[in-house]
Amino acid sequence: MPADIHALSARELRDQLRGGQVSAVEAAEHFLSRIEERNPQLGAFITVTADRALDQARAADALHARSAAKDLPVLHGMPMAFKDLTDVAGVVTTHGSAALEHRPAPADAPLVAQLKDAGVISLGKTQVPEFGLTAYSENRIAPPSRNPHSPGRSSGGSSGGSAAAVAAGLLPFAPGTDGGGSVRIPAAACGLVGLKPGRGTVPGGESQGDPARLVVAGPLARNAGDAALLMDALVPGGGYLTAVEQEPERLRIGVTLDSPWSGTFPFTPEPEALDALVAGVRLLEQAGHATGEATIRYDNRYPDAFTTAWTAGVGNARISPQREALLAPLTRTFRRRAQQRSSARLSEALAFLRRFEHDTVAQYSQWDLMLMPSLAQTPRPVGWFTGTAAGSDSWPSAHWPGDADGDYRKQCEFAPWSSMVNVCGLPAISLPVHWTGGAPGSGLPMGIQLVGRPGSERLLLQVGNQLGPAASLLTCP
Repeated sequence: MPADIHALSARELRDQLRGGQVSAVEAAEHFLSRIEERNPQLGAFITVTADRALDQARAADALHARSAAKDLPVLHGMPMAFKDLTDVAGVVTTHGSAALEHRPAPADAPLVAQLKDAGVISLGKTQVPEFGLTAYSENRIAPPSRNPHSPGRSSGGSSGGSAAAVAAGLLPFAPGTDGGGSVRIPAAACGLVGLKPGRGTVPGGESQGDPARLVVAGPLARNAGDAALLMDALVPGGGYLTAVEQEPERLRIGVTLDSPWSGTFPFTPEPEALDALVAGVRLLEQAGHATGEATIRYDNRYPDAFTTAWTAGVGNARISPQREALLAPLTRTFRRRAQQRSSARLSEALAFLRRFEHDTVAQYSQWDLMLMPSLAQTPRPVGWFTGTAAGSDSWPSAHWPGDADGDYRKQCEFAPWSSMVNVCGLPAISLPVHWTGGAPGSGLPMGIQLVGRPGSERLLLQVGNQLGPAASLLTCP
């Protein structure tokens, strides 16, 4: 058995599990030991289900003993975890909220059931912001999720705990869900590949209470090939792993800094974000693609319409009146506004977003792919969005400042190129291409985002694979 199972790529570990060089119990024990050692500093996991995981692993090993390798499920014995917005039968789903009563889930969510059928072993539940609303993974029930490359910094959100776990070698890869950037933001912050599939591509990852159909499930991985492996489990028969190593045709790629948020929240990208964009352009041109400046015109009514749709679900959350005070300030503010908003206003916002989608997709279609920075700023310090002391461990905090609008503005300035991709239902990928220290693994990771046409998930993974080591986290910190 390899001494450092966590250093294997997900594909290498998959092959060793199928071939019997590593047992499912050995893999589960190794990653559970990593979690026990590192999670107190990283806060990646809210709940660890070690006993359940080992029971599942023993069952997987029994299956291996009586089955031919070709008959094993695609992710036989692979350790995994699910963000704590997703129900796992018999395990508490906190939704990152102190306002909810924390009861074990009665059944697996469709995403979990699908991946369990694919053979994964669930190790637990990962850290999320309250109801998945924010671009950082901090809440009032557990320590904040921290960036493995700089623990004073956030791992992003809302799939921040999962991203931190993958980047730190606590998991080989993980599924995230993305309704406004929640896979791509933490992927960029943690130096991972994060793929947001197009609307309807992964039906098991869709969300209830999502009237604009923003939310999709997608992989967080250390390289494009590992992301393709997870996509094959999320979309059986999708052929992503077969396709990923094929060379894409020469592409025309439009480069833009335009954002639908800039009219409401004017922002200036940090030099590190622009450095990542320059690095991305250079890598893509070296790979034979043509890049050019693209000017995209966005309707300035977008921010209000998106926020209306984005916060509709929290307005309908079942929270007893006596527990409302336990909500974080941002959640409480947006919940109150959603409840005060008329159904006609929501319908108007949804209709506008459909028109916005049609207009934006038409502009993007002049190019094969669109290119922009993944984030406008470096990963932010823990506590920066909420105004609490940077790096504070004083959770659960009853004293977060109540500036919900300031918090939201900071998030929109931090990730101004994310949410419109969800509104348009398009696939997009975040790729790590730059490190602020000048060399892979030094300083902070910074990424680029590529947005594709409908159905271009395989192409995005091919380009990610084509960029090679620059778009791969080769070692776990």
